[in-house]
Amino acid sequence: MSSEGVRIVLISLFTASLIVANLVASKLVQIWWFTFPAGTLAYCITFLCTDLYSEFFGKRETELVILAGFAASLLMVLLVQVAIMAPIASFQSEYQEVYASVLGSTWRIVLASMVAYLVAQSHDVWAFHFWGRLTKGRHLWLRNNASTMVSQLIDTVLFTFIAFWGIMPLSSLLAMIASLYLVKWLIAACDTPFCYLGAYIINRLTGLKPIWIREADPE
Repeated sequence: MSSEGVRIVLISLFTASLIVANLVASKLVQIWWFTFPAGTLAYCITFLCTDLYSEFFGKRETELVILAGFAASLLMVLLVQVAIMAPIASFQSEYQEVYASVLGSTWRIVLASMVAYLVAQSHDVWAFHFWGRLTKGRHLWLRNNASTMVSQLIDTVLFTFIAFWGIMPLSSLLAMIASLYLVKWLIAACDTPFCYLGAYIINRLTGLKPIWIREADPE
């Protein structure tokens, strides 16, 4: 596989995970005392994709992928709204309200999601490269976890406060943030082996070395 093929695969996985995370976010999952959106796992996968993309293709390209994901999310919101407003077949009319409630989102939820996405993903790319430069390309586990875990905290805090401030008491907001972030933190910790596996597969399939090595030895 060529490096272009790897780019296509990573961007496809990133975009698919981002769209799925947005589409299924209206369902809340409860496991023990944890309550979190059904799209949490899919959204966490986007950070794994951007970390791998950053590892091999650099900061500038990854930032473009994030902007493309933002555009894809906006298009998804627009197309879903068009689908909701389109006249429904008479034999399905009883499902229109359910269809709209499941797929539709309030403007505040959409705004919160978009702002949190842009800030958190941009921080993730910046932090990944900050730790990469600091460690001179060593310790992939460190930059993978240090960037993702902080970015997930930023995402969780921004989304929760923008979406629910003034609707829920502060104590409930803080409890929601703690619960959701703990779930994201656990997923981020568990994705480290997959980050190493992904880096290994990319290197084996393409012979491409991480960007830190290529920058240190342009030859």
